[in-house]
Amino acid sequence: MNLKELLGIDLPIIQAPMAGVQDHALAVAVSNAGGLGSLPCAMLSSDALQKELSAITRQTAMPYNVNFFCHVPPVPDPKRERQWRQALAPYYIELGIDVDNIPEQAGRRPFSHEAADVLEEFKPPVVSFHFGLPAADLMARIRGWGGKIMSTATSVDEALWLEARGVDAIIAQGLEAGGHRGSFLVRDISTQVGTFALLPLVVQAVKVPVIAAGGIADSKGVAAAIGLGATAAQLGTAYLLCPEATTSSIHRAALQSDAARVTALTNLFSGGPARGIVNRLMRELGPINSAAPDFPLATTAIAPLRAKAESQDSGDFSPLWAGQNVSGCKAVLAGQLTRDLAGANASIKAVI
Repeated sequence: MNLKELLGIDLPIIQAPMAGVQDHALAVAVSNAGGLGSLPCAMLSSDALQKELSAITRQTAMPYNVNFFCHVPPVPDPKRERQWRQALAPYYIELGIDVDNIPEQAGRRPFSHEAADVLEEFKPPVVSFHFGLPAADLMARIRGWGGKIMSTATSVDEALWLEARGVDAIIAQGLEAGGHRGSFLVRDISTQVGTFALLPLVVQAVKVPVIAAGGIADSKGVAAAIGLGATAAQLGTAYLLCPEATTSSIHRAALQSDAARVTALTNLFSGGPARGIVNRLMRELGPINSAAPDFPLATTAIAPLRAKAESQDSGDFSPLWAGQNVSGCKAVLAGQLTRDLAGANASIKAVI
């Protein structure tokens, strides 16, 4: 199945949904350029979700993607939370933060009937998921308005699991990708592999279209992914410097510095492994720290440190999400970047 039939898009480019660094503006720009713009929804309230979807549908008639998480919210563990705050105590003292007055954070929410109620008004053409899939009745609601369903796999086993549950496409996410791992069957990050090792294995194992994600930064990378059997490429890091992104000035500066050459998977900022530029907190506590509560509970204790440091123009406690390859990250309009990424390669046109 080609892209036009599957997703209704003209270019083999999907903009990765990136919570915290974008809103509807980036998604609209990519969709209007012929790619598939994506809106991250896991951190949006119902009211905020409705406002964002209203903005998208006012500004584009092209297909777009809404993305949700499917994690099972963990049961808070007071003992582990105390250990986590003890690990952060020197930083609270340094920045003058009262540890007893840290407010709870809303965090990231799994897809729910409440969210589906909002979506049904807009009937988004594509709904994608991270950390598996929602319950069958929620998937049936998406199918009811004709929506296509995609989800992320970080292994062949995850890809087969998704295919068995009827997804329309699978996003094969390699170890190089920025932001959170989409893994849900196995949490051991030491077993994960790079995009161009994972991609052909997934393509061979499943019959549904496969989208490559991770470490792809330019049109040559997109063409290479398609040459290995991908239907399209999903890119996030490349869009972080676009004017339509809401990337902070601190994050933008880090992406354009030598520091961006070194990224690592870390659980410090949310509790779940996610790739970002190595900063002070990661160096001093180690990128992976067993004291961090399970995803997404680690966020609460980190949030005041991040806010205070950022008010002083420091990214020492910020999640500076980025993939391993930042070479394609340029301060250009997202529409132009989307067209540049698609390029004029004959193999790309053949897939379209």
